[in-house]
Amino acid sequence: MTGQLPSAEVFIATSLDGYIARPDGDILWLTSRPVPEGEDFGYAAFLEGVGAMVMGRESFEKVLTFPEWPYTTPVVVLSRTPGRVAVPEALKGKVRVSDKPLRAVLEELGADGVTRVYIDGGQTIRSFLAEGLVRRMIVTLIPVLLGQGRPLWGHGAGDVDLTLVASRSWENGFVQVEYRA
Repeated sequence: MTGQLPSAEVFIATSLDGYIARPDGDILWLTSRPVPEGEDFGYAAFLEGVGAMVMGRESFEKVLTFPEWPYTTPVVVLSRTPGRVAVPEALKGKVRVSDKPLRAVLEELGADGVTRVYIDGGQTIRSFLAEGLVRRMIVTLIPVLLGQGRPLWGHGAGDVDLTLVASRSWENGFVQVEYRA
């Protein structure tokens, strides 16, 4: 396949010490934080024009525990063992599982006309970064120190130079940074 790859973009929150979940996958530390009324921290604006989402198996399994499926765009779940990932009947046609290389996944999405892809999940984000595929990254720092958990950063991201595009803060202590890679 030829043509331009879709823009792989990240929108994620992390504790100040770099964790996206507690060791057991719990994210209550994030979802229970006080949020100014009506504030979505730019999430809706970020989603405008996103044509698909790519996430790892662990993130997919976490999202399946939510009361409702939160995504309207097609989702690709990455797994080394796709046959072991159970996609609920209600999500068939909305979610597919792939073991293809990251660039091949982006090429397929591009061939489908997708121009922007939302990348989610710690290992998935690190893998896309390591391959130089992330073009934009928005990270919201939450004012809490977890001490341990599932890291956003660390082993596997590679040596990535980023350019600061914008930063923003809110009265509740959240700080958001946007980078181009």
